[in-house]
Amino acid sequence: MLQVVFRILGPLDISAEGRPMALQGARQRTIMSMLLLAPGRVVSVDTLADAVWHGEPPATARNQIAICVSALRKTLKTAFGIDGVLVTSHPGYMLFPGEHRIDAVEFEERAAEGRVAARRGDLEEARAHFEEALAMWRGPALEGVTAERVEAEAARLTELRLDVYEQLTAVRLELGQHSELVAELARFVRENPLREQAVAQLMLAQYRCGRRAEALETYREGQRLFAEELGIDPGPALRELHEEILADAPTLVPPAEQVTLAPATIVPAHLPPAPASFTGRRDELATLDRLLDHLDGAALPVGSITGTGGVGKTALAVHWSHQVHARFPDGQLFADMRGYDEDEAPRKPSAVLDRFLRALGVPGPQIPADQVERTALFRSVLDGRRVLIVLDNARSFAQIRPLLPGTSRACVLVTSRDSMGGAMAGDYAYVPLQLGSLEQDESITLLSRVAGDDRFGADPVGAARLSELCDRLPLALRIAAARLAAKPHWSVRTLVSRLEDQHRRLDELSIDSRGVRAGLRLSYRGLPADTARMFRLLGWLSVPEFSSWTGAALLDLDPVDAEDLIEQLVDAQLLEPVSVGVGHVRYRFQDLLRLFARERAAEEDSDDDRRAAVRRAGGSWLALAREAHRRMYGGDYAVIHGPAALRELPAHLVDSLLEDPMGWFETERLALTALVDQLAREDESAHAWDLAVTAVTLFQNRNYLEDWRDCAEAALTAARRTGDRLGEAALLQSLGTLEIIQWDFDSAHARLRPALRLFEELGRPEGRALVLRNLALCARHQTDLDRAHELCRDALEIFREVGDHYAEAHVLGLLAQIELERGDAQASLLLSSEAVAKSRGLGAVRGEAQSTVRLAEALVQQGEGERAEAACRRALELVLASGDRRGEAHVLRALGEALWCQEKLSEAQTVLRDAVRAAEQVPDRYVQARAAVVLGCVLMQCSDRAGAAVSLRMADELFVEVGVRQWRERVQRLLVALGEDEPADARLLFDLARP
Repeated sequence: MLQVVFRILGPLDISAEGRPMALQGARQRTIMSMLLLAPGRVVSVDTLADAVWHGEPPATARNQIAICVSALRKTLKTAFGIDGVLVTSHPGYMLFPGEHRIDAVEFEERAAEGRVAARRGDLEEARAHFEEALAMWRGPALEGVTAERVEAEAARLTELRLDVYEQLTAVRLELGQHSELVAELARFVRENPLREQAVAQLMLAQYRCGRRAEALETYREGQRLFAEELGIDPGPALRELHEEILADAPTLVPPAEQVTLAPATIVPAHLPPAPASFTGRRDELATLDRLLDHLDGAALPVGSITGTGGVGKTALAVHWSHQVHARFPDGQLFADMRGYDEDEAPRKPSAVLDRFLRALGVPGPQIPADQVERTALFRSVLDGRRVLIVLDNARSFAQIRPLLPGTSRACVLVTSRDSMGGAMAGDYAYVPLQLGSLEQDESITLLSRVAGDDRFGADPVGAARLSELCDRLPLALRIAAARLAAKPHWSVRTLVSRLEDQHRRLDELSIDSRGVRAGLRLSYRGLPADTARMFRLLGWLSVPEFSSWTGAALLDLDPVDAEDLIEQLVDAQLLEPVSVGVGHVRYRFQDLLRLFARERAAEEDSDDDRRAAVRRAGGSWLALAREAHRRMYGGDYAVIHGPAALRELPAHLVDSLLEDPMGWFETERLALTALVDQLAREDESAHAWDLAVTAVTLFQNRNYLEDWRDCAEAALTAARRTGDRLGEAALLQSLGTLEIIQWDFDSAHARLRPALRLFEELGRPEGRALVLRNLALCARHQTDLDRAHELCRDALEIFREVGDHYAEAHVLGLLAQIELERGDAQASLLLSSEAVAKSRGLGAVRGEAQSTVRLAEALVQQGEGERAEAACRRALELVLASGDRRGEAHVLRALGEALWCQEKLSEAQTVLRDAVRAAEQVPDRYVQARAAVVLGCVLMQCSDRAGAAVSLRMADELFVEVGVRQWRERVQRLLVALGEDEPADARLLFDLARP
């Protein structure tokens, strides 16, 4: 197979053995560029569409993207005879490079090799790798492709190119090539005048060439440009270099000794032993390697590793330090700053300076008592020395600031639970690293290394579960593995079963003062009182993710104040931001942190306080869910509400959250289900059942039927336990609807009859009407059309009396369906037209789509296929826009019938196959069977008897599954007709395939 070369570091170019491949049009170029920018990763169809149509894709975007990708595959096949490069993978497509080459990938690989070589001191090899990487560029990345998303990624590559050039320049300066660099750097700075590192490199090269005046002029020109372009002064590092040049500072040349050092021959090597069980962290180590790129640069390289207790900050810092210690021949200094020690106060910088100075050879009597003077002496001693300084477990920037050298020949690495980026970014060559949990495979490797046996390899499922229960935190994993090492008669599952008990998990992982609980307590004890309370109550709430407005409800605060407290928890590594949902940041706990928070809440907050907080949270979710339902349906229609207290959020926040109401429901789905369960367990019945029935807006539209049942059953149990009769009635009605959707009419009757009685006793006519409507649905599916018609009329009258317009429109649509099945297509047409008009007036997209499908069915029955097709295409637009997958299956089935009615048999086949697939994915067995019946009839008419047989037998099996006898009888008649040699009677087929 040919090796294809994809080049994007310049104009897009694809070739093999010198033969180019031409792309047709801007769309193909944009799509190929997007896939090449993410090789081996799936790019969603939505992302591709957004790139192609600049954020405004048409309704047909998915089909057009598919056509374009198909054309690209064909072009690759024609030009080079290759397949399998462009792969379909949900939710989009992926470019699988295999043995093919992508210049951007090779560029980053060569640059990485250059950094590795520089790190180990092989400067000539580093130079070669950097130069090879830069030689791959042929011009601006993806020149000529104008999509915004592509341009953004191209800009990232350009930044990398400039970074690599500066890394190469640093190596060449270290090799003494300042004379050769002056002209080249001057040109680079003219083209990139706001890159401070390049300006500093030019100034240093000019100074070392004896061109001091030019170096100062370079600074003045840079200062002028920074002021004009950015309105700021040069950064501290550049200003400091300027001052050093003015003063002919010894930092620019080999330094002279400024203190009398003891004749020590021992180079300080303070690093603790490298952890033997250290595992993984490949990407994190690569991030820390960036510190080495800044050695001898314009600013002191300072790295910061932050993360929660037990995540392995110290282990990573020590491991990396041992890897690179050869780059620091003048010594490695290490200090535990004890910033979070439970028994001892944080170390004072003055004491650490004393120890460091003595290790660097300064006699004790020469060490001044004043901390400021000690810092000055420390910086003087380090001037010109290549030293690594590791400050572990630091509490604050104020604690470490006196320990920072004044020379970029040194390097500092800090570990802390708090981010210091606000204090260090801008003044130093700052490399931050937020350390998270290990990957799954790394976790299991660590377990095996510590336990020292093959129990994990023999039980991979148990090992994976143990890893999850430890949150993949190195400290917890080491403790778990050590317990197994001490208990050779235990299996992995033995320990897993002990950790599965949430009440015991922290105990099992906290067997001494170095356990997980002790580490978490160190982070918790330093929190301000309000922040600590936020931590406890968020942990008490049983939702997997949440936004800051959740915290506002728990503490009864303004949302902005709550967000500030939550961000303090993020800074303290006690919460982690996970995503942006509907324009708002969402947060979550690691499981062990949540368990610790719940422990503290149970210990420090009263039962009444905790219950009140959960009620307030439930009130906020319920207020938002009700408003989301109103915005989707035009009012509080078809939902029974109770007396649960609402906690309203500010109007501007509600508008922002509910800009896409269904999107908000989708984002909050897991939180809603978990909260309903917690409210039910705590006997907060009014909030539990109201939230459960309001969330049916999501559950039904997106087919989350298990969530629907779980929430309703949990809330029903609580309603009965607390004597909440209205809640019981509303939930029985909701569950009755669910049973109908799942074709269990006996169970539906068992739910609906007591619901009807309760609503009658409570005097709630709107609830009674909802039950009557559902009983009508049962009667219709059990072929008692007259009874169904009577129940619908009763329900319709009540809905009109109480003003439930959405339910009124729904019942009109149901009556239209019943009339169609009774054989009165004209009555069905009138009723469905009225239902469409009412739904459209309410802005009820789903209701309009349903009624439009019924209108189309009536038109098909009257032989008006063209009008029916137009109606279906309108309905298809509605369901696709709202993401209604069940509705899409219904519409495609009806569209297939409309096309069949017009003798558009080929197109009908395609649409009906799509309908079968859509219904299968929902899944909706009844709609799938209906579509399969129509497809079988169309195939019979096309004389494809084998295909028809497959489709009809599928329909037969599905109708058996859902228990719809009358449709199965029709399928049996169709199978008999299929077995006859006579051509299919089109009229007979149509009659059997229609209601």
